[in-house]
Amino acid sequence: MSWMAWTLPTALFFSAIGLALLILTVFELRSPTRLAKGFLPMQTTRGDRFFISLLSAAFIHLLWLGTLGGALWGASLLAVLWAVLLMRWG
Repeated sequence: MSWMAWTLPTALFFSAIGLALLILTVFELRSPTRLAKGFLPMQTTRGDRFFISLLSAAFIHLLWLGTLGGALWGASLLAVLWAVLLMRWG
């Protein structure tokens, strides 16, 4: 892996996504998902909401960089809070 420029934040980011996918897989095997209607304008499954939260996190970070610049800790916190809200009531 010497050809890749891995940094600790990058490794943590991809490890967290991999762990989340593993947890969602185990949860799916134990309790199959069903379509649910929350505040989103469509019926979604757990996987749908997780995917939407990942896309949203990317846009939150880009918006943060484009408007505020600087450190991304605030954007990361906002993205995690949005993901929790989306996974629970989306």
